[in-house]
Amino acid sequence: MQQQFAARIVVDDRERPAAVAEALRQRPGVSIAVRRLQLGDYQVNNTLIVERKTLADFARSVRDCRLFEQVERLTRQCTSRACLILEGTRDRYPRLAIPAPSFQGALITVTLVFGLPVLRSATPEETADLILDAANQLQRREFTPPRRRYGGVTSLQRRQNLLLQSIPDVGPHKARLLLDAFRSPAGVAAATTKQLAAVEGIGQVTAKKIVTVFQGRKK
Repeated sequence: MQQQFAARIVVDDRERPAAVAEALRQRPGVSIAVRRLQLGDYQVNNTLIVERKTLADFARSVRDCRLFEQVERLTRQCTSRACLILEGTRDRYPRLAIPAPSFQGALITVTLVFGLPVLRSATPEETADLILDAANQLQRREFTPPRRRYGGVTSLQRRQNLLLQSIPDVGPHKARLLLDAFRSPAGVAAATTKQLAAVEGIGQVTAKKIVTVFQGRKK
């Protein structure tokens, strides 16, 4: 890739072992600094914040309830544009921590509910190119990020509701029933099929799907 601008990239120290950081270091015109970042994994020229996840990382972050909290923090800040780069292919990660419908549901929530752009790459080298190309375009356009309105999306209850809606057959109403019964997604994740099915409006079929998503097996 022909580098058209000087990129000053801060890499989160937890990303240091990743091949992306080494690929960026080898690009001409790029200077790298490594330190702990409060937001994202890569910050470019104070213009772009990038959260990078492999397909496996993304699935685990849905399962352990980290994803939507990270996404909300990225979309609430107004100093830079932000995006999520989803790296990898299904042949490299044939088995993920959550079923495919839950994976797709989480992607829909990230993009359509929170409004965070998701870019796809196959390899760490392609991720490095995406980071530089995106930052280059934003800098050339001298883009000023708009202040966004989120309404209830920023509330803890709303985030928890959205997380549960990534489970197949769980819509806003059932998510609210589950939170009323178990108080948090962690409480839902720890519940047995019998306990979940006992919640009025959930039923045995949905209860089994919930347990499969959170625990990877029927219980």
